[in-house]
Amino acid sequence: MKIIFTFPGQGTQRPGMLQALPGSEMDEAREVLGTEIETLDTAESLKHTRAVQLALLIAGVAWARELQRRGVQADITSGLSIGAYPAAVVAGALDFQDALRLVALRGDLMEQAYPHGYGLTAIMGLTLPTVETLIEGSGAYIANLNAETQIVIAGSDEAMAQVAQRALAKGANKAQRLAVSVPSHCALLEKPAAKLAQAFADVTLRRPQCAYLSGSTGRVLWQPEKIADDLAWNMARTVRWQEAVVAANERDARLAIEMPPGGILTCLTRQAAWNGESISLERNGVDVAVHLANRLRMQA
Repeated sequence: MKIIFTFPGQGTQRPGMLQALPGSEMDEAREVLGTEIETLDTAESLKHTRAVQLALLIAGVAWARELQRRGVQADITSGLSIGAYPAAVVAGALDFQDALRLVALRGDLMEQAYPHGYGLTAIMGLTLPTVETLIEGSGAYIANLNAETQIVIAGSDEAMAQVAQRALAKGANKAQRLAVSVPSHCALLEKPAAKLAQAFADVTLRRPQCAYLSGSTGRVLWQPEKIADDLAWNMARTVRWQEAVVAANERDARLAIEMPPGGILTCLTRQAAWNGESISLERNGVDVAVHLANRLRMQA
């Protein structure tokens, strides 16, 4: 039986999320980012995509490494959207300082392409075929397949509002605008993704030490060039989180530990016919995670 570390995407961020992190990741990040690190997790900074993505990267790596220091090793890592970057770092495929530089560029490219008026909206309670019908003619796109009845759409504020109104009229439980200011995971971000892919040409990736599970394809990737492609282009590709969870389940993963902040992936994992335990490190704590991991290893 195996352990998977999961890393959340945008929308989970909160002010102060980098305070009292374990380990030396803040010091490492300061070497790359300079004084920007001091205000990265303030409410004002987190209005910007660059700061959100960097904060999620740093927090994810710091807490995963703390678990590793406590003897909990991941057999699989996987992240949703920006969460793919800490997943690649913790898997050993990508150097942390390279990840910081790439994520800073990623955030800048995304925000510069769509500085305002765009984003993501979650539609809950409807299946994919229904949502696909609702977006026809709206200018919105399917962005995330998080669960069977949780579909995220991307587009302009006007387009998403139109689809949200249609969804509620169709019987959706909720249509919620997410705390994401760019239209991620659709064709609108193909040009920024192509620029980011060029930056990867100057970065050396390695074969991961544990399985790197793509949140975009639901497949495990071992070749460095394929992981680089997955990271560079995931901003423009549909998130297939449910498929990733199913793939982890099929690989005998029975404990999913979500890195801070929040617990959204924990809930989504439980909705995907998960056969094991799924916990949020932020809500359950390191000691509980260590206990569950040790118990799982004893049962194996």
